Amino acid sequence: MLTLEKINPLSADYLETLGFVWHTDADNSAYIADALLVISTEEAEAYYAASNMLYDMYIQAAQYVIDNALFHEIGIPFNLIEIIKESWDSDIHWHLYGRFDLAGGIDGKPIKLLEFNADTPTALFETAVIQWAMLKKNTLDETKQFNGLYEALNDNFKRLVTLEEDVSSFEERYDGWHFLFTSIRGNAEEENTVKLLQHIATEAGFKTEFAYIDEIEFSGDEGIFYQDKNYELWFKLIPWEEIALEESDLAMLLTSIVKNQKAIIFNPAYTLLFQSKGLLKILWDLYPNHPLLLETSFEPLQAKKQVRKPVFGREGNSVIILDEKGEVLEGTTGDYENHKMVYQAYAALPTDEKEDSYQAGVFYAYEACGLGFRKGGKILNNMSKFVGHSIQS
Repeated sequence: MLTLEKINPLSADYLETLGFVWHTDADNSAYIADALLVISTEEAEAYYAASNMLYDMYIQAAQYVIDNALFHEIGIPFNLIEIIKESWDSDIHWHLYGRFDLAGGIDGKPIKLLEFNADTPTALFETAVIQWAMLKKNTLDETKQFNGLYEALNDNFKRLVTLEEDVSSFEERYDGWHFLFTSIRGNAEEENTVKLLQHIATEAGFKTEFAYIDEIEFSGDEGIFYQDKNYELWFKLIPWEEIALEESDLAMLLTSIVKNQKAIIFNPAYTLLFQSKGLLKILWDLYPNHPLLLETSFEPLQAKKQVRKPVFGREGNSVIILDEKGEVLEGTTGDYENHKMVYQAYAALPTDEKEDSYQAGVFYAYEACGLGFRKGGKILNNMSKFVGHSIQS
């Protein structure tokens, strides 16, 4: 059984002083749990090692897709293939951060990869800031977490200039590039997550600005502009697949901008390869029976409990759990029914005494750097709760 440590919850007023305004769910329940999941040092180290290994495997799988032109097989929109290959082939297109979703790792259950949110992962603010505040406000040891995400992002921003692990030469190499950070209007969670990243980039030494996507001008020949200023670096919390499917003109412009070396975009277009759950099938082909992987196919698995999910989908939408006979045990509807589907062997999540399930999320920014958990049903959705953790040997 999981070990949970009850804490005094962070008040809504206090959370808002931190810039965290999405603290209450639609049913008026608190989004941030009032307990910490207790894990051991060995469990934290296992999450770290597993995520680093998985990232290396993703690199190999993405290269395999490119070498064998398997873009269609994993659901990549045709109008992004060129910019994906362009960004993959150039070292300056740096993957800023992503988040692995993992089953197991606690309560004696083995770690298994569920998917990789590599393009626009959520729960960044919660992992980097809120769970640290949970310890601090409860007078607990703030160092007893696997949580160096804030510092890792600071260093990774500097690597956009140094292009190497050592960031000590950042200041002498940095030549005053302007960095524009962008979200859509009307989504407080996304906007404040982007502004947190902007704050970290400013701390790292960049000159930064924030703008909504509708305020920006794009030119294939000249680059990205906001208020008549050209920006060489652009971060967007807008999924690449949405740009491809809903803003095809923008996809074409961004391809020209990258090809003409007028701007560098974060996260780069090749992270859509990682984001595609179709790559889970490629991983299984390349690393069959690997202890960190679950069998995954584009066809239903035979005589196995499994999960069917869209190659691109969010917040647990359009996901169903099937039993060994292919009968539906549980499912959700959503906006992704028309996407290509993958079938992944079922991995039971660790549960507490109330039968709530816990799923680990490990952020990756040059290396695995931050752990947080979500709590909910068998299929986690936008009503799942964020749970911090504490390491106790």
